[in-house]
Amino acid sequence: MADERRAYTAAGVDVTAGERAVELMRAAVESTRRAEVLGGLGGFAGVVALPAGYHEPLLVSATDGVGTKTAIAAVLHRFDTIGIDLVAMCADDVVCTGAAPFFFLDYVAVGRLVPVDVAELVGSVAAGCRDAGCALVGGETAEHPGLMESDEFDLAGFCVGVVERSRLLDGTAARAGDAIIGLAASGLHANGFTLVRSLIAEYDLDLGGPYQAQLRRTLGDAERDAALVREPEHALATLGEVLLTPTRIYTQAILGLREALDAVRLPLRGVAHVTGGGLPGNVPRALPEGLGARLDPDRWPMPSVMRLFGALGGLADDELRATFNGGLGIVVVVPPAGVAPAIADLASAGHDAWQVGEVVPVEELGGRRYAEERLQGIVE
Repeated sequence: MADERRAYTAAGVDVTAGERAVELMRAAVESTRRAEVLGGLGGFAGVVALPAGYHEPLLVSATDGVGTKTAIAAVLHRFDTIGIDLVAMCADDVVCTGAAPFFFLDYVAVGRLVPVDVAELVGSVAAGCRDAGCALVGGETAEHPGLMESDEFDLAGFCVGVVERSRLLDGTAARAGDAIIGLAASGLHANGFTLVRSLIAEYDLDLGGPYQAQLRRTLGDAERDAALVREPEHALATLGEVLLTPTRIYTQAILGLREALDAVRLPLRGVAHVTGGGLPGNVPRALPEGLGARLDPDRWPMPSVMRLFGALGGLADDELRATFNGGLGIVVVVPPAGVAPAIADLASAGHDAWQVGEVVPVEELGGRRYAEERLQGIVE
C-alpha cells in the first residue's frame, strides 16, 4: 500500500504515520468509553445512544480550541496537558447549562505528523474526558505540510451534554440578593496567551528556567515567598511548566454541587465559565437582564503567574481580571442560605471556593452588569 501512495507521501502527507498514530491512541480513547457508545475507534462517525432515565432530554453542545497556548506546548515539545485544556474549554461551557457532558470529538491539525506526539496529544484529550465524565467517540488528525510549519499544531473540539428540560440552567433563575461563589483557577487556563507570548518575546524569558527565580526577578522576594506558600506545586517548576498547567475541569464538581444543594432543598441558580473576556465578560452571562454582579477582589487570591505577566506588561489588577480569569475559573450563583453548604461541598471535591460577590439590580451599579466593590456584611 505504501508504494501506491508515493505521490502523496512526496507531497508531504504520510498516511502510514497517521495509521500508526491511530493505533497508538487506541487505548487512551477506549479508556473513556461509556455504556452508551456503540462501535469503536476507526469508523466514519461516532455513534451513541441517549442515556437512560431522562423524560425530556435536551442535547447541549459547545465547541472551542485552546488558542495560542499550543505555541508554548510546541516550543517545549510537551503534549501531555494541552488536550486537558481543550476538554475543559468545552465541557465546562456545557455544564453551565446544567448538562452533564456526554461525548466529545477532537480535531488535530499538524504540520508534520509524528505518531508518538499525536498519540500523546490525544491521550491528554482522553485524560480530560475521563475527568469530565464524557466519552471520546472520535476525531480527526490532519497533516498540513506547506500550510503549517513542521513543528506547529492546532487543536479544537466539541462536547455534547445532556440535561433534563426541567433542569436546564438558562441564565434567568438568579435573584437580587443571591450570592456568587468563585472556584479557584489552576492558573492562566487557556486564555490570554497571545499577550503572554508577546511578553515572553519582549523580555526574552527562558521557558526552561526556574519559575521561582523569574518571580523573584520580576516581583521581588516578598511576592515570591508568598507564592511559595500559596502554590507549593510550583516550587521546583520551570516557567514553561507553569504556563502549561492544564485548565482545571469543574464539571463533576458542579454536577455534584447541584445534587448537594438539592439534598437541602436549595437551587443552583446559575453557572458561568470564566474564559475569554475574564470576569467582566462572563459572570453576567449567568444572570438575567436587569441584574448585575458586584464582586470584591479582596476575597480571593490571584495566581502568581498573572501577577508576573501583569508586572511585565504594566497591567493593573482590574485589567488582569478582564484579560485572564483573575484567579476564578468558574462561578456559581446560589441563594444566601446555600453559601455554607456549597463551599463545604466544593471543598470535599477538592476545590477552594469563596463567596466573592452578590447579585444586585443594575441600578445599584450605575447601569452596569459588572462592578468591583467591597462587599459589606458577609461573615466568613
